[in-house]
Amino acid sequence: MDITDYMQQVGRAARAASRVLARADSGCKNQALLAMADAIERDRAKLAAANRQDVDAARAAGLDAALLDRLTVSDAGITAMAEGLRQVAALPDPVGEMSDFTYRPSGIQLGKMRVPLGVVGIIYEARPNVTADAAALCLKSGNAAILRGGSEAFHSNQAIAACVHEGLRAAGLPAEAVQVLETTDRSAVGALITMTEYVDVLVPRGGKGLIARISAEARVPVIKHLDGNCHVYIDERANPAHAHAIAINAKTQRYGTCNTMETLLVHHAVAADILPRLAAAYGEKGVALRGCERTRALLGAGVSAASEEDWFTEYLAPILAIRIVDDLDQAIEHINHYGSHHTDAIVTEDYSRARRFLREVDSSSVMVNASTRFADGFEYGLGAEIGISTDKIHARGPVGLVGLTSQKWVVLGDGQVRQ
Repeated sequence: MDITDYMQQVGRAARAASRVLARADSGCKNQALLAMADAIERDRAKLAAANRQDVDAARAAGLDAALLDRLTVSDAGITAMAEGLRQVAALPDPVGEMSDFTYRPSGIQLGKMRVPLGVVGIIYEARPNVTADAAALCLKSGNAAILRGGSEAFHSNQAIAACVHEGLRAAGLPAEAVQVLETTDRSAVGALITMTEYVDVLVPRGGKGLIARISAEARVPVIKHLDGNCHVYIDERANPAHAHAIAINAKTQRYGTCNTMETLLVHHAVAADILPRLAAAYGEKGVALRGCERTRALLGAGVSAASEEDWFTEYLAPILAIRIVDDLDQAIEHINHYGSHHTDAIVTEDYSRARRFLREVDSSSVMVNASTRFADGFEYGLGAEIGISTDKIHARGPVGLVGLTSQKWVVLGDGQVRQ
């Protein structure tokens, strides 16, 4: 198979399908989603067999336990895929929504309409469930999708794609509306990320290496985040009980997620009261601490010295950096300098300080008196998310259906001409 010819064929088919989807009504799209869900549940045994084939091959190739865990689709996981499709079908359709209408002095009425982006390319690793999630979100938002899953999940992804295509055909929509690349050739990725005539936006989902490569080499716009270096700042006017609960949850509820706290900042006036109890709780959970000089002086030899690199690091592990700061200004300066613009939180009972933090911290999600772990499409009521964006484009933070659409101006007139 010539990859260049194959990718051109895929691109042309996606562009043609995107025009069909752009005019499909909500009932038609929902019918396809529900049929996909039914097909996945009916083909449960086939999906499980395909997934076992991938897992066995990955284990034989010596892939690590974390990747094997992400690759494995349990029976409950198959049920969750089907349920996810039904949940997206139940969400409001953003396409065609009109808003912000005003009358101009000329008599024309001016507003905006939500429209699909067109063709969305999604590149992801390991997790087969992303195939179903991405197909659902792109379809409901009126976009054609080109999906390139990891080679380790090839058989799983193709089995899910068969169910997706069945659902599309059942609703009278083109199967090319969702194409899962039928090749493991790595050059297909290079072609996909440069196909500006066919692909409107890219969404990479995976490790930092994958996202960095896509960001560096893509000629198509990218929705992405590289790091999740998230912070919690405990202000001197924080509720101590809230501060303790949030600081523990933000770090230890799950270690390997992009919205997990990696650096804790504490106002010097409350550090002696709050940090020893937190350090003991972290110790019980096996979290290794790395601190600034003031933190180490307060907590003792059990805290390693934090390096400059630690302040920039997304650990994705039971490791936490701690810095005692002079005031809110220093906390904000630290976050904006070292952070990844993902999610940052302040714990305070001071309304004015909370307002300043919200205004001045340059991140896609900024929180007051809540754990950073809430930065998630499901928790935000989006139903599902295609990823999280830390870029300053139309989609920032968790990207759901609305993030996969754009807006165009709509002008309604009654024969007006410009004088």
